[in-house]
Amino acid sequence: MNWPGAWPALFADRGLKTNDRIVLHLPNGWQWIVAYHAIARLGAVVVPANFLLSAEEVAYIHENSQAAALIVPAERATFFKANTRVFTLGRIPETEDLSDLLEGKYLPPVERSPDDLFTIGYTSGTTGRPKGATMTHGGLFASLAGTATIHLRHSGDAVLTALPFPHVYGNIVMNATFLVGSRLITIARFDAGECLRLIESEKVTLFEGVPTMFYQMLAHPEIEGADLSCLTRCTVGGQTMPLAKINAVIERFGCPLLELWGMTEVAGPAVTHSPYWPPRPGSIGLPMPGSETRIADLENSKTEAAPGTPGELMVRGAMVTRGYWQNEIATREVIDEQGWLATGDIARVDSDGYLFIVDRKKDLIITAGYNIYPAELEQVIAMHPRVAMVAVAGIADEEKGELAQAFVVRHRSVELTEDELLVHCRKHLASYKIPRRVIFVDDLPKNSTGKILRRSLRDVKDPTKDQTPS
Repeated sequence: MNWPGAWPALFADRGLKTNDRIVLHLPNGWQWIVAYHAIARLGAVVVPANFLLSAEEVAYIHENSQAAALIVPAERATFFKANTRVFTLGRIPETEDLSDLLEGKYLPPVERSPDDLFTIGYTSGTTGRPKGATMTHGGLFASLAGTATIHLRHSGDAVLTALPFPHVYGNIVMNATFLVGSRLITIARFDAGECLRLIESEKVTLFEGVPTMFYQMLAHPEIEGADLSCLTRCTVGGQTMPLAKINAVIERFGCPLLELWGMTEVAGPAVTHSPYWPPRPGSIGLPMPGSETRIADLENSKTEAAPGTPGELMVRGAMVTRGYWQNEIATREVIDEQGWLATGDIARVDSDGYLFIVDRKKDLIITAGYNIYPAELEQVIAMHPRVAMVAVAGIADEEKGELAQAFVVRHRSVELTEDELLVHCRKHLASYKIPRRVIFVDDLPKNSTGKILRRSLRDVKDPTKDQTPS
């Protein structure tokens, strides 16, 4: 298929212009990729909206970003068409149909400078309404070029991902793949069995995902006979991953697992591993070129944490957001006058400079004055061979403030009791860190990228208990 040159030309013919914001709300697929680059070619600003968002959530992003248009599937056009110009993939009255426009007038790319606004990435909104992190052309390029270089990407790669392209991780995977001219294979929604089959049939050299994707592939029945010998490396990010699971992936997939760290506000990874560097499983790696990091005292971000002491991870560099769209107050809360971004992650650094994420500040559990990091408990519980997935969250307690509660998915529904797990925990954890309750569940609540939502665990009911009133 030739380049669908009609899309950017059509946008221009309909009055869209440089610096206009355009909301892109499509599932993973070639149409998303073409629309993204058509907006960029026009010199407009991409406003990605995850395909799993509700119409109400997309409408908020459209309104907050003051977007001039939306690009949506035909079945979702009705909600928006009265509000703004809508482009669809399908013939819907009062909308512009893009589905047949694969050839047309050539529109040369509008020249942009590194400081020009390129995207507005909306946060997940776990503490209120989502905020739009602004990213420049230069910031995004710094992130994707660094990622492509550090991960040794090349034109011979076949890259598989089910990460949603609107998410910062999926977006950087897509762009870094195209930067080096390699082949991108994607599916609209993650399916463990389908990914295992695609790795083998497409001779995938690089698989990229979040921890839950690897957990589900390890637990899938087809993992036993899957030929994964074509893989040369995998990347994982989005959440801490227990060391036991990291080692299990490395052993079964037969390649390095490159842990990385990033967030919406830094356009992609800012800390990562490389096949060139000595592996340090459990660490998120070293700062990427052009990225500075420091560990700030948890009580005073202006001062450094004591050596070896966990503190808040601070990041500075070209890839850091210039601020939140039309929200100076929120911007000043996370970016100081020296340009340091407060990430909200608690981390530590070892003597070689490798960084380790301890946990999210907001997920910290305080029990009778003691600090409990859920990720530490998850690391220990995941060591048990009959645990497929685990998440730990705090529950309110009148006497001690909060208590740790573990939610566990058994490996392939094998037998495993709460007492067995608690005995396992007592071998590795101080008494105040032992979970006060273990609840076995079939799955864990996750967001659109597969990241486990610890805050949602507070509402998860124990399936072994009768929930009907007596």
